[in-house]
Amino acid sequence: MKKSLRVKYNVILILIGVLIYLSTVSIGTYQHYKSIVESYNERAYQAAQMVDKMYSDEQAQEWAKLTYDYVHGDATEEDAAAVTSDPAYMQILDLTADLRDSINANDIFVFTVDRQVLDSFTEEAHANQTWRPMLYIADNYRNPEMNYLFGQAGVVLPEYIDIMREVCDTGVHPSEYIISKGKFGFNISAMQPMTVSGRTVAIVGVEIPMTTLFGDLRKFIIFISLVALLATAVLLVLGSAFFNRSVISPIRLVSREAEDFIKNDNKISEKLKEIKTGDEIQSLSESLLKMEIGINEYIDNLTKVTAEKERIGAELNIATQIQADMLPRIFPPYPDRKEFDLYATMAPAKEVGGDFYDFFLIDDNHIALVMADVSGKGVPAALFMVIAKTLIKNRAQMGGTPGEILHDVNEQLCEGNESELFVTVWLAIVEISTGKGIAANAGHEHPAIMRAGGGFDLSIYRHSLVVGVMEGAKYADHEFELHPGDCLFVYTDGVAEATDSSNELYGTDRMLEALNREPDASPDKIIANVNEGINEFVKESEQFDDITMLCFRYFG
Repeated sequence: MKKSLRVKYNVILILIGVLIYLSTVSIGTYQHYKSIVESYNERAYQAAQMVDKMYSDEQAQEWAKLTYDYVHGDATEEDAAAVTSDPAYMQILDLTADLRDSINANDIFVFTVDRQVLDSFTEEAHANQTWRPMLYIADNYRNPEMNYLFGQAGVVLPEYIDIMREVCDTGVHPSEYIISKGKFGFNISAMQPMTVSGRTVAIVGVEIPMTTLFGDLRKFIIFISLVALLATAVLLVLGSAFFNRSVISPIRLVSREAEDFIKNDNKISEKLKEIKTGDEIQSLSESLLKMEIGINEYIDNLTKVTAEKERIGAELNIATQIQADMLPRIFPPYPDRKEFDLYATMAPAKEVGGDFYDFFLIDDNHIALVMADVSGKGVPAALFMVIAKTLIKNRAQMGGTPGEILHDVNEQLCEGNESELFVTVWLAIVEISTGKGIAANAGHEHPAIMRAGGGFDLSIYRHSLVVGVMEGAKYADHEFELHPGDCLFVYTDGVAEATDSSNELYGTDRMLEALNREPDASPDKIIANVNEGINEFVKESEQFDDITMLCFRYFG
């Protein structure tokens, strides 16, 4: 089932809109998440730096050392109690608690690192909670019950081992974000080193819960989703309206006008001129309009050409019939004459041809045999053939030898022969009572003669010039004699030059083979055998030349 261009476009536009919407929300969410994390991270380090300033270098160094000694048994509980009851210590705890609440943090704590324990990490010790590298100086967790006391050792996540080493070794807080998820919640943390003379003596830790971040992020996602959804919807509406107006409507108009052109008998679509989009659609409508005009002109011309072709075809059919009527077609032509028998055929390559044959009685004892081939094909050759045939017959009936007849005919044909056509002619006059004959060959094919009891062979003698080329040409006579049972076969070059699909010629050898298939047969059967041989040879190949044959058998 076909779908309209509008439906396809709207589907594509919706998919693009969804893609834009998802991309906008995803990119916006990522950028916002990144900015919030940066903000919270900055807030954590600002708080850590404020706590760092609350401790004097001496206090930080002293309390860190005391914490380490207390954990390792080198300080007493009285020493630890003295620190935790110190007004300065209590003041720092109170200030740290206020700072924790003001930045909505989970915990702000200060600790030193037992580097020897930190470097002795094993997964088993971590799992058993026996690996505790953090030694707490102060802890201000939001839930007091979860606070570490002064001098207590605490665990650390394994992924923070390298970070704590970096802080201890460099005295600079890490550049990457510290995000943790454990029993203290999902937090973003800061680790600010407290240094004395370039040496890290303690670390301030700040943990801000990521739940606050995600709350802000959730609000942002809702906001940007609504904005992106609204923008996408507006884009879809505007894009669909623009595309429908500038593309769909003109294309539908072009399609409708093309259909109307077919339905309304090729009526030119004037509405196509109204499309002024200034783009390929306008070019399409202009091309369609030109095509419609061209089609109508072509149909008009085709109608005229077809009518003219039909007229010419009808005239050619008449010309074919006239040409066929000019050639003797009634066989046997002289049923009361028992001295001879003859048969002839002519198959033009086109509707009309330039080949012709003729035979006629000059008197009761002489018969003229003519085989001729006009140069060229079609109507010009046919017209020249009519003239040549008429001149030869008229001149032959006035008497004279074949050479004399062709000489006079040549003189007449050379007059005003601006088309420069010519004709090859084989002309013979046979004395019926004796079988003696005289022939003249004006550039024509050699005849084939069969002697009684034998086979056909070519009778080869020197040709004279073709007729119609040069005034004053002389034509030689050749005498021959036919005996009872002899047979004479004459033909045009269309027989020997019949061509098969591989451009091989039929040739005179194959022609003689066909003639000798039944050399004693009647003239019509002999010609039929030659025709059969030609057809078997050329098969489906096109006939390029007229094929004309005449067979004369003498009985005496």
